[in-house]
Amino acid sequence: MKEDITMTVTEVTRSEVFSDLQKKLFTQVKAAEILGISPRQVRRLFRTYKTKGSIALISKKRGKPGNHQLPHGLKDLALAIIQEKYRDFGPTFAHEKLVEIHHMKLSVWTVRKIMISSGLWIEKKIKKKRIYQLRERRSREGELIQVDGSPHAWFEGRGPKCSLIYCIDDATGKIMAALFVPSEALWPYFSLMRLYLKKWGRPLAFYCDKHGVFKVNQSEALSGRGVTQFGRAMQELEIQMIFANSPQAKGRIERSNQTLQDRLVKELRLQQISTLEEADLFLPSFIEDYNSRFAVIPKDPNNAHRPLLPSQNLNQIFTIQEFRYLSKNLTFQYKNTVYQIWTNRESYTLRKARISIREKEDGSIEVFYNRKPLAFTSYKYQLKQGDIVDSKQLNEAVDNLQKRQGLVRRYKPSIHHPWKRKGLSTLYE
Repeated sequence: MKEDITMTVTEVTRSEVFSDLQKKLFTQVKAAEILGISPRQVRRLFRTYKTKGSIALISKKRGKPGNHQLPHGLKDLALAIIQEKYRDFGPTFAHEKLVEIHHMKLSVWTVRKIMISSGLWIEKKIKKKRIYQLRERRSREGELIQVDGSPHAWFEGRGPKCSLIYCIDDATGKIMAALFVPSEALWPYFSLMRLYLKKWGRPLAFYCDKHGVFKVNQSEALSGRGVTQFGRAMQELEIQMIFANSPQAKGRIERSNQTLQDRLVKELRLQQISTLEEADLFLPSFIEDYNSRFAVIPKDPNNAHRPLLPSQNLNQIFTIQEFRYLSKNLTFQYKNTVYQIWTNRESYTLRKARISIREKEDGSIEVFYNRKPLAFTSYKYQLKQGDIVDSKQLNEAVDNLQKRQGLVRRYKPSIHHPWKRKGLSTLYE
């Protein structure tokens, strides 16, 4: 009875060479050169071939389980954990959690195969990408800092909608500072800059888009100094502003946006965080972990950051500054309110004087003349005709209006919220 033998191409080649070797058509050294193995291995295989034939060349491991197989049940346990806690995680992120939290020894490719086979992950096809000219990273930390904001459902419905504003260093890719804020506006960016400057010092340049906070986009604007309040503050700090013409131009921070919208959202979920205050407290530990994973070493170890000068008072720089001219009665108008200047000197010395008004975040103002403060009092309040609101702040303005008028219902947690699971749902019914 004939028996079929399954052999690989390598095994068939060896059988033919050993057949010629048995006919003494060449030496064992020549056979070793042909097969790419050592003469010693040729002698060992040839001895077995002479007694058992071609079947002796077939691998003994065929049909047997591999030596590097995972322990029995480990794949099922990993799949159960992924389905319960990390169903919408990517394979790489899910692998990190399995290793760090559950102490499971699995490779990324194993986790990927498990998720693909169970339908939790769809293998992505490689798309033909449009090629952009690559820009080399800056050589020193602090030479170029990219700034951006990312409005996103960071709390996945567990809390209010908000934006993440943050800075990354172009040379290293490190997140330097970050804040969760209701929307992208001037005061939140001032708070971000205050956090950044106190920790790192002054960089050489900020690289950002043409958002209204950073750049005056109205070409027909006749009044003002041609720069925004943010741009004016950066001029006082001697920090250059550079504007990108497209999202692709600041691709480094745009790619980090995608990473954060994937990883940070899931980390906030795992930590059961649903408010801006809790998220801001969590950010430092997340940033430290993020930088340890994704930051690179700069080409030049020298740091380009400069310390703040004694003359650069952040409390005065990070204000809204405007100019007015005093009337004959030493009055001026600011935001529909008339103010009266009080002075011990002769009134004619301040008539038509150009004064500087600095508005703080709480709405209070200070008045300066030749860098010296002036005493004043509110004289008359005029009714507002209407407010000019940026499109990115429109929703926030309407929400605040509804809150003031008592039209907003209290936030009701979803059925999956931790408060619900703790039996506290009656407080929100």
